[in-house]
Amino acid sequence: MKRILILLIILLPNITAAQETITLDECFDLVAKNYPLAKQSVLLDERSRLDIEAINKGKLPKLDVNAQASYQSDVTMVPIVIPGETIEPPNNDQYRATLDVSQLVYNGGLTDASAKVAEAKGKVSQQEVEVNLYGLKNQVNQLYLSVLLVQDKQALLGAVERQLQARLEEVRAGVKYGSLLPTSGDALEVELLKIKQNRSELDFSKSDLLKRLSLLIGRELNKDIKLQRPEVFINPEKEPGRPELMLFQLQKEQVDLSTELLSKSKLPKINAFAQGGYGNPGLNMLDNTFNSFYMAGLRLNWNVFDWNKTKTEKQSLQINKEIIDSQKKTFEINNSLELVNLQSEIDKIRELISYDEAIIPLRDKMARTAESQLKNGVITSSAYITEFTNLYEAKNTLALHKTQMLLKQIQYQIEKGTYGK
Repeated sequence: MKRILILLIILLPNITAAQETITLDECFDLVAKNYPLAKQSVLLDERSRLDIEAINKGKLPKLDVNAQASYQSDVTMVPIVIPGETIEPPNNDQYRATLDVSQLVYNGGLTDASAKVAEAKGKVSQQEVEVNLYGLKNQVNQLYLSVLLVQDKQALLGAVERQLQARLEEVRAGVKYGSLLPTSGDALEVELLKIKQNRSELDFSKSDLLKRLSLLIGRELNKDIKLQRPEVFINPEKEPGRPELMLFQLQKEQVDLSTELLSKSKLPKINAFAQGGYGNPGLNMLDNTFNSFYMAGLRLNWNVFDWNKTKTEKQSLQINKEIIDSQKKTFEINNSLELVNLQSEIDKIRELISYDEAIIPLRDKMARTAESQLKNGVITSSAYITEFTNLYEAKNTLALHKTQMLLKQIQYQIEKGTYGK
């Protein structure tokens, strides 16, 4: 038991450390799952199901209960006198209660067409949610890479602090043994204080960025979490996969189905019906007593002429389809312009990185020379700090450019719709 406890104590920090990491892909998954807009997907599915269910219920029999009591100022009378017979006219007060049953027999597939239109409408609504959620990816990417840049700066600042602390110890040793002036370490101490100041500023920046990222993805990210650097592989042969393109396609399919629905609405409709009732009078208007009655049959309804209403509505739908095509072309042009701009930015940053990588070795050489001169008392700590700061700024610029490159590369894939594919 003691061995198990010791093992848990050893492993627990590693387990905790593993839990304090997150990737960009995980953030994308979380925003698609936890963002309030994502909750609409379930609601839209349920609404679409209920709409289709309600439409299909049109195939079931319809039952109506009717009751009526009335008083007429005049009634039908027979103006013929038949010897030996008396024909009484109907009563002025009449009563009737009926149960009516109607069953659809044929409507040219109108019900099924209506269900297909409702299904298409649901798919369009779902895709609109996907489009809006996809638009959040750039926001997540911006925040994630901003935090990553802060992490890089913190790591670089820590290395700088260790270097300066080592130089300060050397200077103090020189002061102790009289080879350096007592004020030689002052500039180094000031620079170390500046580093602490910069670290505090970075801590606040990271905290702010993490809070905003937490709100987007719906998961609390603590200040010690480690964001993993994403890897990007750009394949120019991949076809664009933006959700907007699917939305345009679904909208056109909805227009086609709506056009088909209009065509079916012009076809004849046949219903079977049955009616049973009880009233005074019944079906025999000359019988002034309460009687039961019934009737059954078929009913045909066919709107032969509608003043070209259906034709006009079809023309309107066709215009909608052309509008969708226009919107798609506009989107594709704007998307291509954005991709060209992003590619230009990527090429520019790539060239800047090449210069950074050429500058840093030279700055490092100059800083090492200054370090040696500082140890030997040839230059002051202020002169050394100047060269060392130049090296730090060069490395900081390289880290910035690399993160900017990563940001633009991911943004390029998001704009093209190929990220993660």
